[in-house]
Amino acid sequence: MKVSLFITCLGDVFYPYVGKDTVEILERLNCEVVFPKNQTCCGQPAYNSGYHKETKDVAKHMIKTFEQSDYIVSPSGSCVTMFHEYVHLFDHDKEWQEKAQSLANRTFEFTQFIVDVLKVENVGASFSKRATYHTSCHMSRLLGVKDAPMKLLENVKGLELSNLPNKEICCGFGGTFSVKMVPISEQMVNEKIEHIEETDAEVLIGADCGCLMNIGGRIERQGKPIKVMHIAQVLNSRG
Repeated sequence: MKVSLFITCLGDVFYPYVGKDTVEILERLNCEVVFPKNQTCCGQPAYNSGYHKETKDVAKHMIKTFEQSDYIVSPSGSCVTMFHEYVHLFDHDKEWQEKAQSLANRTFEFTQFIVDVLKVENVGASFSKRATYHTSCHMSRLLGVKDAPMKLLENVKGLELSNLPNKEICCGFGGTFSVKMVPISEQMVNEKIEHIEETDAEVLIGADCGCLMNIGGRIERQGKPIKVMHIAQVLNSRG
């Protein structure tokens, strides 16, 4: 099975090892992974800030970039959600809306692809730590991916997973929200960290680099002894 990797901006610039882990896991699951070099930002920052006209140009570029891909997989539920939003972006343009729908039908978040497409729930990972899982908003609420990450984590040997209190509450990132509403965002991420500490977790696991960057940055500034990891890192662990 041939899979095109959509790495995303944050993955490319700040979390390249997440892309590496994603590729290694997919290859072990007998996928041929390719990387379309013309890919750029999905347009989400512009879209969320109201620049829909500019976002259409980005959307058209990304639709063309992945036009020949059988499957598009990304380690970011938020950016995958944006690919699905393209359909609504072209409400008054039937030709591009059909192309956007085709893209959406072939695009999957990393854990969603493993569980729902490849039908795999155990990737042979081993990770002996106490951890909790952060449920990102776009991935769970808009994309509807809730069960896949948990099914995979439940089969990680040695992992002691605790439920995160108030897990449905946003961490305060929200893309441009964290830039425009700094005081509110700060209070939200502080509250999220308090709930993480309630679980006595050594590791916070998540599936969106934006959330992990926000929470991890705040944890570091507060000097908390909690490690932040993307789920691909955990699923690619052997110790």
